[in-house]
Amino acid sequence: MNEDRHRAAVATNRGPLTMSEAQACSGHRTSRRQNIFWSGWPIAMIIALTSCASAPPQSITEEAVFERRDDLLTAGLGLDGLRQSVVPTATDAASRRRQATWSNWRAIADVSEGGGLDNAYGRVAPIPGIEIKSWLGEVGLFHPHGVMLQIPDRFDVTRPCLVVAPVSGSRGIYGALATAGAWALTRGCAVVYTDKGAGTGFYEFAAREGIGLDGAPVTAGDIGGFIPDARGEGVAIKHAHSKDHPEAHWGRMTLSATRFALSLLERQFPGKRFTAGNTRIIAASISNGAGAVLRALEQDTDGLIDGVVAAAPQVSLAGMPSLLEYAQRAALLAPCAQLHPDLAGAPIAPFLLGRTAEFQARCAALAERGLIAGSAPGDQANDALRQLMALGFSKSALDNNPTNLAADLWRALAVTYTQSYARAGIAERLCGYQFAPTENGRPRASTAAERGQWFGTSSGIAPTAGIQIVAPQGPGPDPALEGLLCLHQALIGDSQVADRVRTGIVQVRATARLPNVPVVVLHGRDDGLLPVEIAREYARRAWRNGARRLTYWEIENVQHFDGFLGQPAYAQRFLPLLPYFYQALDQLSGHLDGGPAPAPSQVIRSKRRAGTASGVEALSAEHLGFARSEPGVDAIQLDQEAIPD
Repeated sequence: MNEDRHRAAVATNRGPLTMSEAQACSGHRTSRRQNIFWSGWPIAMIIALTSCASAPPQSITEEAVFERRDDLLTAGLGLDGLRQSVVPTATDAASRRRQATWSNWRAIADVSEGGGLDNAYGRVAPIPGIEIKSWLGEVGLFHPHGVMLQIPDRFDVTRPCLVVAPVSGSRGIYGALATAGAWALTRGCAVVYTDKGAGTGFYEFAAREGIGLDGAPVTAGDIGGFIPDARGEGVAIKHAHSKDHPEAHWGRMTLSATRFALSLLERQFPGKRFTAGNTRIIAASISNGAGAVLRALEQDTDGLIDGVVAAAPQVSLAGMPSLLEYAQRAALLAPCAQLHPDLAGAPIAPFLLGRTAEFQARCAALAERGLIAGSAPGDQANDALRQLMALGFSKSALDNNPTNLAADLWRALAVTYTQSYARAGIAERLCGYQFAPTENGRPRASTAAERGQWFGTSSGIAPTAGIQIVAPQGPGPDPALEGLLCLHQALIGDSQVADRVRTGIVQVRATARLPNVPVVVLHGRDDGLLPVEIAREYARRAWRNGARRLTYWEIENVQHFDGFLGQPAYAQRFLPLLPYFYQALDQLSGHLDGGPAPAPSQVIRSKRRAGTASGVEALSAEHLGFARSEPGVDAIQLDQEAIPD
């Protein structure tokens, strides 16, 4: 079936495509297992905007769940409820939603007293409206992505606005409430989220249960977001084991969610049309959600998106390391580098003193293998630190190193992304890794009570919600090293697995070729997960490729995870990213309404908070600083390499 036939089918309201037609249209073939998987789905969902469709589908799946909510933004918790340290219990769909809302707000934003939210920046208020959830299929992929559209009661059908918010990390559909959701809903805009094919897609083999649309455990055979195609042990995780390599499709999924949202709006408001021509559409997110909106804009041949805000984007460029390469190198080097005296004063560094023997063993083992230089521990730590800085991490960004180690962040990313890039299913168990709850260090089956909390408490990537990384154990005080060295060979070696991983890296590379729409890219200078050089280089290449409506802000004293700022040691050292994200959205939206363009590329100066007898002073506008229309000596020239100090 060619494109002309597809357009004719849409024009004559012929109805949805058949599965074979959709496959032919997209140029993809599906396995027998895929056909079985899709057989229970409404076809309208399957073609929810395949690559050859130039218009929204003519019918909306009946599988979408429409629900009225008293509070779309905080599930009735309010800011006081979000600040409660006890996790809300989850026994049914409503309480699972409340739990997921609580968990995702606290993971993304600093909700603490004095953190500035709803005072120095942002707004938290009850937002009544309609919430619509659905699984959205993509032709050629094994598994759907979860989407959710929220329509506030204040939504103005005469001046419709839609914000598109792929979630950050591997989170579920509530993972962008604190970012684009909070900005959109408080301004009367609808907002559509996609979990980007990751989400809380867990499957327990012992119980044969996955997770349904409302977070309830569902048995194999029911429609769930992830049902593995092979038997395995422990817990399969969608981002790692789906075989779809979802990152390669994040731009496509973001555009599909956009089109699907326009169709859902038409269903909600009969007789009204919602198109790219009459609906203000802004795509905005942080971290790898920001990478997704940039990839979506690169692929937006239909002109859906009117503007983009991308904060701390995870975006891969040719000639620069991918997130997997950063994670693997850092997972090997960071423990040794932590012995360097320059990192001794970083937040929570004292809590790692009990692991000194482990870190010394890491230094010695890396030196023995020629991966770092030096014969003495001090020299080895110095070289490990040097190599991390050569990757693009500044010394100030490496103040995050102790937290990354304590959270096992680098290993979590290395294990998950290696599996994903290799398109390795659960049965392959690359380098002997698996995921499962543990008892006395040994994997065990999850309980029904634990599975009931997965949707509401997990980040989508282990270790999380009681699911641990079960790793091959090496000898001595550093048992994690052997598995990490194996993962490193899966990246640099000459095996078939390494070839698959490297192919996966190529498939996620961005082009930095953007249409003529306003774009704001912003990044914290002290980001300890994604070096600021990623955003710098993306902005430079986009500028060279003609993106004259792009502006790039670089912010002092800002790292990657606002959720850490509830710790006084972190709050005294760093400032939140979200105020600048909201500021960029305000300026972009005002520009689309006929106002001035967003402030030009610049370094945004800020002021650290002072310590007090009880912790740290409250955040105020004085600490934050703002992007200025005339930055003076802080201006960044994207056609030059130099960046103001």
